[in-house]
Amino acid sequence: MSQGLDRIVEIRSLDKTFEVPSGLFGTRQLHALNGVTLDLYAGSTLALVGESGCGKTTLGKTILGLYAATRGSIRFEGEEIAKVPPARRGALQRKMQMIFQNPYASLNPRKRIGTILEQPLLLHTGMNARERKAAVEAICRETGIDPDYLRRTPRQFSGGQRQRIAIARAMILRPRLILADEPTSALDVSIQAQILNLMTSLQRKYRMAMLFVTHDIALVRHIADYVAVMYLGEIVEYGRRDRLFSDPKHPYTQMLFSAVPTLENDIIGNTLPGDGGIPSPIDLPEGCFFAGRCPLREEECDRVHPDLTACGEAHLVRCPVRCPPDAADAVSPRK
Repeated sequence: MSQGLDRIVEIRSLDKTFEVPSGLFGTRQLHALNGVTLDLYAGSTLALVGESGCGKTTLGKTILGLYAATRGSIRFEGEEIAKVPPARRGALQRKMQMIFQNPYASLNPRKRIGTILEQPLLLHTGMNARERKAAVEAICRETGIDPDYLRRTPRQFSGGQRQRIAIARAMILRPRLILADEPTSALDVSIQAQILNLMTSLQRKYRMAMLFVTHDIALVRHIADYVAVMYLGEIVEYGRRDRLFSDPKHPYTQMLFSAVPTLENDIIGNTLPGDGGIPSPIDLPEGCFFAGRCPLREEECDRVHPDLTACGEAHLVRCPVRCPPDAADAVSPRK
């Protein structure tokens, strides 16, 4: 991954499986995450993109500790947290916050805004009442919330205003990591840009690491520093935003990016997927997960699962056809 930056989160070979019913009494393993390797850096935004169900939200919840990792490592500021439940994370919890997709569901409709914003301070700091009041008013000014509205409840606000409140709640503890799970998808297009600009401004100001989960490729161009493309629970391509958009290597990345219409887009005619469907996360293929849909499919693709391989500076690709592997560069072998 990238060198010389302040690494906040280091994820290595992370797996997450779930037990699902099979037959009358049996169970089987659903493989939600498969050997995920990623880094998150202070002051930088990593956009995690892919189709619905590919494991993006599961990765975020596993980092937060809402799910315990099955295998692999998650190091937060150098401390291993992969299997530490939230109740035992203590001070770590205040350093990691999440902004949820739906502001109508993530805020308690019966509590006043002032109470919602003050609660993290009550739980995680030793501030007195006067200090908490000052902190709440300060975050309101930073996020564009009128302090006169603190006695109102969320049901009295629009979707965009509610998401500002959710951002203020996440930011009031000055976390080191923000996990944003499609934070604008439930909002009107007219106010999405305002919310994105607010998040970006706060993130740069406080040098937080941000994992921005989305399926909207157009947003990635504007908010991301780095991009990780996920397919069936694994990273198939990772790199700097400009590099990925100018020269996507993996056929799946090309397919995703070609679906976004632009005047310069000349890839779409050559990257449409084959006739195969998405494999089951229960019965994973032996070879490349994307082989059944890939226009570049070769015989070996059905037999050998590719590693994530260096393909230029800070650019990793899981495709031996587009980026021939070098044994020294393989960073994420599948177990």
